[in-house]
Amino acid sequence: MKEPETLLPKHGGYRKLKSFQIAQLVYDVTVRFCSRYIDKRSRTHDQMVQAARSGVQNIAEGSQMSGTSKKMEMKLTNVARASLEELRLDYEDFLRQRGLEKWEPDDPALVRFKKKRCSTLEEVQAWVKDEHRRALTDTAGHE
Repeated sequence: MKEPETLLPKHGGYRKLKSFQIAQLVYDVTVRFCSRYIDKRSRTHDQMVQAARSGVQNIAEGSQMSGTSKKMEMKLTNVARASLEELRLDYEDFLRQRGLEKWEPDDPALVRFKKKRCSTLEEVQAWVKDEHRRALTDTAGHE
């Protein structure tokens, strides 16, 4: 039996969207990263946190708007993408300015991270601790 048509299509289920969940995790990690490594008084701190927040908020708002305007949904989704790209560039600047290496897509640590499929800040923190221990063990074995 066919469901009856409604005036407005279903919309607003953004919490189930993988993009929303990942953006929320990126926001949580960014807040922690900035609190730890970026001076709270610097503009960069505020810009990174706001870019991460904008990614989350615009995905949610775009999902809510999808019921009445696909054009607005796409516009807000693109704003979210642009905000997260801005954040990526800030992270790359952080690495470059400190002479730190950006991982290549096939870097073993990055491969392990992707395989773990972290979904919470706590899972990311546990992975970081594991990688730190692994690095210490690898370094100790090469001395």
